Amino acid sequence: MKVVILAGGKGTRISEYTNILPKPMIKVGSKPILEHIINYYIKFGFNDFIVASGYKHNIIENHFKKKNHYANIKVINTGVETLTGSRLKKLASLLKQRFMLTYGDGLSNVNLKKLLNFHLKNKKKITLTAVHPPARFGELSIEGNSVTNFEEKPQLQRGWINGGFFVVEPEFLELIGNKNVMLERSPLKKAVKKKSLAAYKHTGFWFAMDTLRDKKVLDNLIKTKKSPWIK
Repeated sequence: MKVVILAGGKGTRISEYTNILPKPMIKVGSKPILEHIINYYIKFGFNDFIVASGYKHNIIENHFKKKNHYANIKVINTGVETLTGSRLKKLASLLKQRFMLTYGDGLSNVNLKKLLNFHLKNKKKITLTAVHPPARFGELSIEGNSVTNFEEKPQLQRGWINGGFFVVEPEFLELIGNKNVMLERSPLKKAVKKKSLAAYKHTGFWFAMDTLRDKKVLDNLIKTKKSPWIK
């Protein structure tokens, strides 16, 4: 089964690095976050990848030309200004069967086999992984005037957001249309209206690298050997 990784955005919120690199090539620990994502899928037996690039495409393409991998990795330039939904639509000719889909900046310890089985059981056109968002600041527990617990960036336990890590049927691509659109807007809303979108609830680790502060959190998890996606 193919795995599509959306890796073409400009990553303007972490411009400290993206002035010279595409965001998926920013290193977390000793390797680009894109490699962490690919290696995680490989652990579950997925070995056929399409990287939908755009911004600074050549850097991603050249990186995988030089490295030897136990996987088939094809980097396809889907355009600098192309939005996430349209990136996917541009790959339609290569996606004639069910495929996995994720973003090039998010890490998790979601069980991909359980996600796939959930998708097959629910028989929807697309399944997303629903996660609790991480807190943007440290969380305090206070009794009276005393702090009884301090936790830096815990995972919130209220509310769900789209954490990516999708399973997609090729029929879903028909909902994208020909306009330049974000996957998270009209295509997924159309799937909701057609009752074709399922949510696999994941309560474990999930984290997206949007800013320099986020990168430092991930670097620290590796440094302290507390990186759940590597275990």
